[in-house]
This record gives sequence, structure tokens and C-alpha cells, in this order.
Amino acid sequence: MKSKNLLIIMLVILVLSLAGCTSKDKTSSAIIEKITSTKAKEMMDQNESIIVLDVRTEEEYNTGHIQGAILIPDDEIEEKAEDIIKDKAATILVYCRSGRRSEAASKILNELGYTNIYDFGGIIDWEYEIVTN
Repeated sequence: MKSKNLLIIMLVILVLSLAGCTSKDKTSSAIIEKITSTKAKEMMDQNESIIVLDVRTEEEYNTGHIQGAILIPDDEIEEKAEDIIKDKAATILVYCRSGRRSEAASKILNELGYTNIYDFGGIIDWEYEIVTN
């Protein structure tokens, strides 16, 4: 019985020590938080330096977008984000039409090393003013 308990203790110690040796993904410190459009609006109103990123198509953007939003279509994020958004620590609020593309684009931004990403879903839930080109 004592040897069985000792064996169990040794196995637990071994497992815990091995778990501590795993490498941590460099992007794991990034924030990708899903927020509401209301929270996004509050953040925009409190901080003018926030980047609002529209990841819809240019045609969708031209039919109406949030004032000051930068357009980088979701299928161009990987190629263009680093040229357009230089500060990887900037607060970025991402949206699309319904939320699917904003979620995917947020993950790509994370993989590119951006560390402060907020996905607020789709413009269909935006209850505030939009502008057109």
C-alpha cells in the first residue's frame, strides 16, 4: 500500500514537472475579447485613438460604415494589416456584417502579433450612426 501511494505521488510530481516545461505560444498573451456593439461604442467615445476595423468588402463598406473605420477586407488582413496598422499594441475594434468574418479576422490579427483585439460582431447589431462614401 505504501509503495502504491509513493508511486502515485511520484507520477503526480512527474506530470506536474512536465507540464511546467511546455513552451507557451507567443500570441497567447494577446487579448481577443468578444464585446457588444454598446461596449464598442463606449470604448470609441472614451478613446479617440482606438482603431475601428471594418473587414467587409469595399462594396459593403461603401453602403454604410462606422465613422472613422478603416477598411481591410477579411481576405486581405494577412497581407495588408501590418502595412496599415503599424502599432501591434493598439486597441483594435473589429466588425463585419454579422460577426463571422470579424471573428476570423481577429484570429488572424492575433497570429500576426496584435495584442489588444476586440471583436464586436456585425454592423447589423450597430444601433448608432453610420456614414456612407
